[in-house]
Amino acid sequence: MGFLSLSLFLVLLSRSCLCGLPAECEVCNEFLERFYQSLKENHADFTPSIIEKQLMLLCQEATGKQNRLCYYLGATSDAPTKILSEVTRPMSAHVPVHKICEKLKKIDVQICELKHEKKLDFKSMDLTKLRVAELKKILADWGEECRACIEKSEFVNLITELAPKYTPTRHTADL
Repeated sequence: MGFLSLSLFLVLLSRSCLCGLPAECEVCNEFLERFYQSLKENHADFTPSIIEKQLMLLCQEATGKQNRLCYYLGATSDAPTKILSEVTRPMSAHVPVHKICEKLKKIDVQICELKHEKKLDFKSMDLTKLRVAELKKILADWGEECRACIEKSEFVNLITELAPKYTPTRHTADL
């Protein structure tokens, strides 16, 4: 009996520890943590109305997965539902961001399903092995378009040409 209750306790403990990991809701945690830090840096008044106003302003400029998160929260003009109070009230009480995201997950699972896209390593990647649709997506993610491209090789050449502009370069210190 004692062994069974101990093993049940350990299973429940491990599940509760795994739920709060930031990797589970990576876009939510990263976006809201950055938002919370910006409020602190600007010495904003932590009232729900001010937090909501600032979040709406930040969401107007958000793109990609962060814009999708704003949509799910109801912080965009085209959002069908609005659950901003589930962010603003706890944040005004300085509840940790990962706890806010956990609560949001219970309301809308899609919030925690958002993941950042993997960064592509163009130096080791063979672009000729990608499909044209994937090459077009790379260009679209960069905000570029090739209207005159017909052949796959033209897309590959354009991406190779633009890659230094859009991929971070590592600077090493001279020793």
